[in-house]
Amino acid sequence: MNVVGIRERAEQLQDQLITWRRHLHKHPERSFQEKETAAFVAQVLRRLPGMVVTEQVGGYGVVAELAGKQGKTVVLRADMDALPIEEQLPHSFASIKQGTMHACGHDAHTAILLGAATILSERHQAGYRNGTVRFLFQPAEEKMDEAGKTGAIYMIEAGAMAGADIAFALHMCPWLRPNAIQVHSGASMASFDAFKGTITGSGGHGAYPHLGVDAIWLLSQVLPAIYGLTGRFASPLEPAVISIGQIHGGKANNVIPEIVEVEGTIRCYNDDVRKKLTEEVSNAFAVANVFGGEGACTVKRGEPALVNDSEAIALIKQAAHHLYPNDRIVTGPYGLGSEDFAHMAKTTKAAMFFLGCQPRHGEFDLHTPQFQIDEACLSKGAALMAGVCADALNKKE
Repeated sequence: MNVVGIRERAEQLQDQLITWRRHLHKHPERSFQEKETAAFVAQVLRRLPGMVVTEQVGGYGVVAELAGKQGKTVVLRADMDALPIEEQLPHSFASIKQGTMHACGHDAHTAILLGAATILSERHQAGYRNGTVRFLFQPAEEKMDEAGKTGAIYMIEAGAMAGADIAFALHMCPWLRPNAIQVHSGASMASFDAFKGTITGSGGHGAYPHLGVDAIWLLSQVLPAIYGLTGRFASPLEPAVISIGQIHGGKANNVIPEIVEVEGTIRCYNDDVRKKLTEEVSNAFAVANVFGGEGACTVKRGEPALVNDSEAIALIKQAAHHLYPNDRIVTGPYGLGSEDFAHMAKTTKAAMFFLGCQPRHGEFDLHTPQFQIDEACLSKGAALMAGVCADALNKKE
């Protein structure tokens, strides 16, 4: 394994990684708004010898390349966007933007990839120039736009994955300490589809429900049908979950509403299950029709399931074993969250691993106002991304 000095160099960069991460954490930007974040990233990258930097790729995406001798093209990707969450922690580097926070660790992902870019740029200057390394700093992972697209799709359409032989990404893992990573071959994160349903009755006076069609009561018939789908139309052995996140109906306590709106998500690993559950959610809303109302549903298709390539996972495990031989490698799917790196994984061999970041004093879940990380994970992430890239470039077919 040709990774001599990578761990040591990553550890030397730890203070810089913390500085980068805290700057990004303090100045978060939401999906499709990452203008200043992208400018910061590009500024850092342009200081690195040998780096060719392109901005505004698929929106606010930044692409940087280290081009070497003829060989493979390895892609390393990080996402940059923050979430519409109000931070509740009194850090000196807490978000200064009200209602916006890096609650999913994308600030750490970006800092880690800048660290890996620094290490690989130095190796490039030292003569390690087999193949090409392409760094993708992606906007808009957390949100689809009106066209149903996220940043990964826009970057792919802009050519960011063209010619890629293999791609890697990482994600913060709040259930593991920084002395562990989690890996998994095959389906590892869920597909994501969002549904919006309407149930229409006739409304009426709260004193005379028998004179109209009560949309709230119709909803009470539809909900069990929705919640029962995963155990009946998908095998209990197949990971799948349907969740309802919003219900809106009514404006007064004595008025039966005419319309109730319901929004939720469908998540699973299997494409056949995905297709079936999408169909049956729409059918569940039609239950309202049996009782004199009208149910309708539309589904917006989101990310596919993230399917990790076994060869890419083997390279991640190899890099982890050599760089951190005393650390744990946990094997298992990452859950039913979704990740738009899945779109990139459909274009080439690819894998994402989860990097332990749990602070010593407790677990702080992703997408919560209290989310925080143990920054010891930063140098480790940079070393692993640089190491797996070096291994991928030098691997013989």
